[in-house]
Order: sequence, then structure tokens, then C-alpha cells
Amino acid sequence: MKKIYSNLKKKATGLIGRMKCVLANSDGDQITGWLIVILLVVVVGAFFLNTYQSTIIDLWDAIVDKIYDTFGI
Repeated sequence: MKKIYSNLKKKATGLIGRMKCVLANSDGDQITGWLIVILLVVVVGAFFLNTYQSTIIDLWDAIVDKIYDTFGI
């Protein structure tokens, strides 16, 4: 049991050390990567919003109507 605990503690310590390194890393590559991810999310979101705008509006109106009917507003 001590051996398992010792191995687990050693792995956890190594993992924490690597996470600190990743979080403290301020290289341009990491920042550029995050900017690319954000750009992709915005572009894909804009595409779906434009493509399915009428469906989203119909769905939202149905949800609002259901709330009004349920609570008698």
C-alpha cells in the first residue's frame, strides 16, 4: 500500500509541476494558439447564427410562449 501511495504522490507532484509550467508559459506560440481557437469559435458561431437564425428565433419564441403559458404571464 505504501508503494502505491508513494507512486501516486510522485505522479501527482510531477503533474502539478507540469501544470505550473504550462500556466506560467507566456510564449508567443501559446498565445497565438489561443487566439486561433477564439477566432475559430467566433467564425463558426457567426456561421451557425447566420445559417440557422430563423430556426433559433422560432425555437426561442416557442420557449418564451411555453413560459408564458406555464406561469400565466
